[in-house]
Amino acid sequence: EVHLVESGGGSVQAGGSLRLSCAVSGYTDSRYSMAWFRQVPGKEREGVAAIYNGVRSTSYADSVKGRFLIFQDNAAKTLYLQMDSLTPEDTAMYYCAAAFLVKPGSLLPSDFSYWGRGTQVTVSS
Repeated sequence: EVHLVESGGGSVQAGGSLRLSCAVSGYTDSRYSMAWFRQVPGKEREGVAAIYNGVRSTSYADSVKGRFLIFQDNAAKTLYLQMDSLTPEDTAMYYCAAAFLVKPGSLLPSDFSYWGRGTQVTVSS
């Protein structure tokens, strides 16, 4: 069983930055992939960024490329999402997710098995 706990959300003005963290506990190994998703009420959950440990590659949604960075600290078992140049369109609940052997490039929620409860990010104009 894998447990994920997000933190770091909050309110920020447009153009600002936030860093989200996801603490990972339970069994994982180098073949696990980790990702960030976000969801706005009334809309489907959207893949934001993922890191595929089996191949150590990353993938980003087009809407965040060049602004967001996903990285992890394996020793601390923590996943991060550095978010810069935030816009009001980035306002959402952000979720951390994990899964075993995800196909590199996938940002589909259905490919991820374990989920945190989310942390709210609000960007004001």
